[in-house]
Amino acid sequence: MAKIGNIELGEFPLLLAPMEDVSDPPFRKLCKEQGADVVYTEFISSEGLIRDAEKSRIKLDIYENERPVGIQIFGHNLDSMLQTVEIVEQAKPDFIDINYGCPVKKVVSKGAGAGILKDIPKMVALTKEMVKITDLPITVKTRLGWDFDSIHIVEVAERLQDVGIKAIAVHGRTRSQMYKGEADWTPIAKIKNNQRMHIPIFGNGDVDTPEKAIIMRDKYGLDGAMIGRAAIGNPWIFNEIKHYFKTGNHLESTNIKQRVEMAKQHIDLAIKWKGERLGIVETRRHYTNYFKGIPHFKPYRLKMVTTDSYEDLLKIFNEVLNEFS
Repeated sequence: MAKIGNIELGEFPLLLAPMEDVSDPPFRKLCKEQGADVVYTEFISSEGLIRDAEKSRIKLDIYENERPVGIQIFGHNLDSMLQTVEIVEQAKPDFIDINYGCPVKKVVSKGAGAGILKDIPKMVALTKEMVKITDLPITVKTRLGWDFDSIHIVEVAERLQDVGIKAIAVHGRTRSQMYKGEADWTPIAKIKNNQRMHIPIFGNGDVDTPEKAIIMRDKYGLDGAMIGRAAIGNPWIFNEIKHYFKTGNHLESTNIKQRVEMAKQHIDLAIKWKGERLGIVETRRHYTNYFKGIPHFKPYRLKMVTTDSYEDLLKIFNEVLNEFS
């Protein structure tokens, strides 16, 4: 039974990864309904939060129906990160997650995200101080290392556990790999097999089928799977994996009616959260992804991404139903 602090997550929980411009409240709600056991917010800049930037503040929105939920923060400055913890506590998440894995240049160049993998003592010291000032469980998401020559993740995980984190999720790539090549779960299994480790070890990277989730659980012995890119446009993946765990069989593929229904539900939730124009414009990436892989869909996708009218969108969805059912 995996636990973050006192929060029970069940046997081999499935976690929706924190993703910028993806894991907002509407999408988290849909993934939760489709079987995600734990969800995370988009990552939130500590500097943005303490400056009260609206873009950062809105990411603190969490809802009762999505618990357990973690708010993920990133930064490199100790004072800012400590102030951020105090701000985040007011939003009442179930836990706070620190991002030590984002590979994006503008984050890394400041020594935040995966940038801190170049300075492990700082990473440990920062985490220690954050654990000290809150009663909420602190967890960490990171990568194997900065590059292939600096993979010390077993030792890093042990040191982070020693300063009080309650779980660690590791993406099976280095920062230098970005998202290229295959994720390597072997070093993550080495963390799990370290006799000193007693917190949950979650694997991340390339879990895009039920079979891969089984391998992560049974061959690598990890405590749960964190799913990121494979859930975009496919919140059903969590149920598909759970069904496969239970029965050994695949669920039937989603049909066009289910895809349209999910896209509508998503857009309705987004509009309720952000208003019509922003809800539609900022959710385009999602509702077009629901139709990924459908041959000859391009003209409809073009229509979808060029309208900011809810009525027009519904008309396009109906056209899609008529054309592809």
